[in-house]
Amino acid sequence: MTTKPLNTAVLPVQSAPVDTPQPAARVTIRGTAKTSRRFTVPRSVRRAAGPVGLVLLWFLTSATGVLPESVLASPVDVLRQAVDLTRNGELPSAIAASGRRAAIGFLIGATVALTLSLVAGLFRLGEDVIDSSMGMFRAIPWVGLIPLFIVWFGIEETPKIALVALGVTYPLYFNIYGGIRSTDAQLVEAARMMGLGRFGLIKYVILPSALPGALVGLRYALSTAWLALVFAEQVNADAGLGYLMSNAQQYFRTDVIVLCLVVYALLGLACDFAVRILSRRLLTWRANFEGEA
Repeated sequence: MTTKPLNTAVLPVQSAPVDTPQPAARVTIRGTAKTSRRFTVPRSVRRAAGPVGLVLLWFLTSATGVLPESVLASPVDVLRQAVDLTRNGELPSAIAASGRRAAIGFLIGATVALTLSLVAGLFRLGEDVIDSSMGMFRAIPWVGLIPLFIVWFGIEETPKIALVALGVTYPLYFNIYGGIRSTDAQLVEAARMMGLGRFGLIKYVILPSALPGALVGLRYALSTAWLALVFAEQVNADAGLGYLMSNAQQYFRTDVIVLCLVVYALLGLACDFAVRILSRRLLTWRANFEGEA
């Protein structure tokens, strides 16, 4: 019995149409809660809040009699005295005389500090010779050297300028020296591998790394210059803010004394503000932490 093979026909298989994905419709969900902007007080207002608050407290205690005039003059009397001394020219001439002493003393002290810090920071021999001596002299209170300066230089302008220069030297020296020695050793090694010589290494690597510390030392040095000038101008001064303070002390004029102290503070604040602006210009390449908002 033979069987016939079945004739099977191969039918083409039609593939089912594939649905192409359609772009999803954008749905915008709008919240019902309204977002309110947070009000922030400007930094300039916050910075001025402390001094303004102290002056206001000073005025209230003087006006109510809690702070007698024999102890401390009121802000109104100090302001009136500032106007009178400005009109007769005494206050501008005193500021000019004190500013001249501070500028000359600062230039001398900054030159000495920069020279010593570069020698001690860049060379081991300079460190061995200079750094230990500077650490020893730093322990001596520079205000206590006034009698010795009078013996050496007399009672004219020289001891006053020398005291300012001495007060400026120490903060500048130690901050510049510390900035040089805090340079990253791996960065120095990488610069040497790239072919930088000694001069190029100092110019492009070491000095930029020491610049932040040098600017911090500059702020300290300027504030110390005005502090040293307060003590220096108490020594037989015939002009300057210290001269006004000495005369006011003899007549118990607390308004003039406070006025001179305020002028010293404002001059120091102006110098500090100038260094802040200089730091922002010179350290634009350095990312700094500016505090949390």
